Amino acid sequence: MSERVIVITGGHGVLGRAVTEAALADGLKVAIIDHASGQTAPEGVLELGGVDLTDPASATKAIDAVAAHFGRLDALLNIAGGFVWQTTDDADPAWARMFALNLITALNASRAALPHLKRSDEGRIVNVGANGALKAAAGMGAYAASKSGVHRLTEALAEELKSGSVTVNAVLPSILDTDQNRKDMPEADPAKWVQPSDLARVMLFLASPDSRAITGALIPVTGKV
Repeated sequence: MSERVIVITGGHGVLGRAVTEAALADGLKVAIIDHASGQTAPEGVLELGGVDLTDPASATKAIDAVAAHFGRLDALLNIAGGFVWQTTDDADPAWARMFALNLITALNASRAALPHLKRSDEGRIVNVGANGALKAAAGMGAYAASKSGVHRLTEALAEELKSGSVTVNAVLPSILDTDQNRKDMPEADPAKWVQPSDLARVMLFLASPDSRAITGALIPVTGKV
């Protein structure tokens, strides 16, 4: 895998950093695309900050820049997204925002990457869905609906690309063990949560040539919950 080039959207988040670290350890060439700007990326990583992936033109410009820099693109890992807990009667509904951050970013990045991925012998798209989108709990409507959209995008795009070498899969994590989640849920047992480093390994397997027989899969990664 040492010559493969992967791009990670949302690379400055907790999961994005875990995937970047694991990818570098595997000898991959890595690019990070993130809305945040002024962040420091690990040595050797191409960092594109201040990118609005909800805008198709911005997504295309960023993805094309990665392909031009490395001369190729082999895998896209769509991690960019957001979360809000909100009941349906909230005065400021977040449904449109959740769809923009979780679904539209993945759609725009995937559309931009496809021409490059089709030129790879083993092109890969790995999306981040959510185990909580399989059945929405109270306050999870907007988030779960947007992640369900990511699931459907994954399945549809996988079917559309079956005649070629590009595969499309998604991981469906439960709660990630992050500082913010520990702060928000102080009485929960984080030992039952998913370590970002463990989820990163699953995603990198799906981004590798070894996963060529898997496409359209929604893979739960739920730790010990």
